[in-house]
Amino acid sequence: MAPKQTQRIGIFLALALVMAATRLHHFDPLPDASWAVFFLGGFWLRGATRWAFPLLLALAVLVVYIVITSSGLSFFQHYCVSPAYWTIAPGYLALWMGGQWLAQRRPALDLRTLGLAVGALLVSEFVCYLLTNGSFYWMSANVPQPRSFGAWMENFGDWYLIFLKTTAIYVAVGAVLHVTVTQLAGSLKASQSHGARQ
Repeated sequence: MAPKQTQRIGIFLALALVMAATRLHHFDPLPDASWAVFFLGGFWLRGATRWAFPLLLALAVLVVYIVITSSGLSFFQHYCVSPAYWTIAPGYLALWMGGQWLAQRRPALDLRTLGLAVGALLVSEFVCYLLTNGSFYWMSANVPQPRSFGAWMENFGDWYLIFLKTTAIYVAVGAVLHVTVTQLAGSLKASQSHGARQ
């Protein structure tokens, strides 16, 4: 196995662990990192989308299934599970594609990349939220009738900034890790190159 594939598997496992750990305890002090995991996965695992994205999506659903059923409830009768639940697939794909788009811009450690990263995160997170929140509001039997665009916008406003803040914090932590590892790898490569010339 090539080192690149080994690195991808390591990154995938780390992302899966973070998502599972925070998703299992969705309302604990550490909020759910799933949205950031999919954005960062698109950035770091862009060459492994065929297997990494569906496996992370399956893990996200499995963790929710475990949480719901372990509390003695039926998965398909839970408040959060409705026909709208399955819009997490295109929603998470929007986040993944936002990360991929950023990676394709050849990011560097500069202000241009920071601007691109903020833009990619804002757009992909907004699309994900629009799909998941919008579909839940308009399709779930748990939303009181009558429904209206004004009430949906109020609901949208109640939750949007919370999701954006949580996702942005986790992505910022991922960015700091990325910069740190990139800098360390560059320093190590430079010192090895210097040592080989001596």
